[in-house]
Amino acid sequence: MSTPTKHLSDEGVSIWLDDLSRSRITTGNLADLIATRNVVGVTTNPTIFAGAIGSGSFDYAGQITDLARTGASVDDAIFTITTDDVRAASDVFRPVYDATGGLDGRVSIEVSPDLAHDTDATVAQAKELWASVDRPNALIKIPATKAGLPAITEVIGAGISVNVTLIFSLERYAEVIDAYLAGLEKAQAAGIDLSTIHSVASFFVSRVDTEVDKRLTAIGTPEAEALKSKAGVANARLAYELFEDRFATDRVTALKEAGAHVQRPLWASTGVKDPALPDTLYVTELVARGTVNTMPEKTLEATFDHGVVTGDTITGNYGDAHGVFAELAAVGVDFADVTQVLEDEGVEKFIGSWHELKDTVAKALQGPAAAAV
Repeated sequence: MSTPTKHLSDEGVSIWLDDLSRSRITTGNLADLIATRNVVGVTTNPTIFAGAIGSGSFDYAGQITDLARTGASVDDAIFTITTDDVRAASDVFRPVYDATGGLDGRVSIEVSPDLAHDTDATVAQAKELWASVDRPNALIKIPATKAGLPAITEVIGAGISVNVTLIFSLERYAEVIDAYLAGLEKAQAAGIDLSTIHSVASFFVSRVDTEVDKRLTAIGTPEAEALKSKAGVANARLAYELFEDRFATDRVTALKEAGAHVQRPLWASTGVKDPALPDTLYVTELVARGTVNTMPEKTLEATFDHGVVTGDTITGNYGDAHGVFAELAAVGVDFADVTQVLEDEGVEKFIGSWHELKDTVAKALQGPAAAAV
């Protein structure tokens, strides 16, 4: 049966679900999404885990009771619960991983956002997460902050596969690519098989439109109003142009000849925030071979139901994308400031979710079930 998600997959876009909970694993929901929606991977973040564990689901009650009995700390409990979920999800996706030669079947888990500005602590926790999950199809998420860049190099250099997250600007994306390539060279020097290392670079989309459109509203001119809801897609398209350019160098060719893989662009934050926009906008307008689109379930279902996939919608539109940014500058939008604000807010939002998760687990550890033990 041909469906829009099947068509998207045929166009070379890997569909990943931007959500995970234990019930998705235990009920067979993940397996069903693989079979019926062409889902070939999963991404998680602190907000997703806060929602899953804080939902009052009985899926976690028994484990939390056991952890309370053993005197586990809040941080240890969160580590155990989340790595268990990612390990189990990785097992569900293992056939996809095997069938795609390691390209897909990936499940991401993020280092604590509290460490976003601490390189050494990020590296240490990334290695700890990798060892605990102990699955070759895991990806460790590291934010693309200034402190995150050297951590990416170090972790890739240790042979660990990485999902670089919270990328908003082309300038930072270029630095992420350099960090990845430096990591591959470090791994090669250490004698690590480069073919075992995979990476994606998560470029955020809808949040760009949210911030830019707010500024365009404040400017208020007809020229500014006409530019609304264009920046996110244009920015992502220019990221793909940069990807094509940076992965066509002699440096990359030498690494590929040694077995290395390119770092695929991943479109994140693809849920449409403005109800006036098409609900599949950040899917159908960002189609290009060798990309990943990680979707919240609502976006996935909308794409499956009525997404119109017309082929590559990126590579023929670089000129238009550059034009959008020239027009944004002309009306007074400082895009460098936009992306810095978004990075800072992104880290702070994940820190907030992380602390919400810690509060939820702390209460659960001291709750009636734990107290009765």
